[in-house]
Amino acid sequence: MTLTEAKFEYLLRLGDNALILGHRLSEWCGHGPILEQDIAITNIALDQVGQARSLLQYAGETEGKGRSEDDLAYKRDVMAFRNVLLVEQPNEDFAYTIVRQFLFDTFNFLQFQALCKSNDDHLRAIAEKSIKEITYHLRYSSEWMRRLGDGTEESHQKMQAALDDLIIYSGELTTPDEVDQMVHEAGIAPSLAQIQPAYQQKLQSITEEATLKLPEVKYMQSGGKDGRMHSEYLGYILAELQFVQRAYPNMEW
Repeated sequence: MTLTEAKFEYLLRLGDNALILGHRLSEWCGHGPILEQDIAITNIALDQVGQARSLLQYAGETEGKGRSEDDLAYKRDVMAFRNVLLVEQPNEDFAYTIVRQFLFDTFNFLQFQALCKSNDDHLRAIAEKSIKEITYHLRYSSEWMRRLGDGTEESHQKMQAALDDLIIYSGELTTPDEVDQMVHEAGIAPSLAQIQPAYQQKLQSITEEATLKLPEVKYMQSGGKDGRMHSEYLGYILAELQFVQRAYPNMEW
């Protein structure tokens, strides 16, 4: 694998994470528990899709095969996506959505904070533009972790159940592979091994404040970011996301 190929794969991971999570959050539009949170989640979804567009556009430029951000979003099949398994998981209820968001936001904040020091000028510019939004995302999900975890007996139980179910997908975020190692050594991306302790510390801190117990996990699910496997949920997401492009190929507004 060349450095250009590794960089392309890494950009796909960043872009696909934002795109798929943005689509998941958009499913709450018109269905939020209260109007204020309906609007808040929809705005976070828009942030994610905006970040996805910038990242996938740069990925297409890096690949050098003439593919646009739209081509990468709408014309790839399931196994060509490089998002982590966590962002594919269904909303289920507000507790699942908040826990999923918190697990991802914590990592994403640390990652983009470090990307603001990347020696890749274009990626650094995207990170610097995105970090304000990502900081808000983490503040939002952390606040709701506390409010619901340390809320009523029912909200606490739902949050703990969601955390117990979703924690097995968190390991993939900070587990490095060949792509991560190559882009780190080139100064493009941060070291996931260095991010991992800070990630765990933040998870532990917020869950304790939320009176929740961080589960002990012996085995983590993985395979999404390197394209080895995806859950069945991604296929349903893409069926909806890519419907118009597949029904009317190459259609333009």
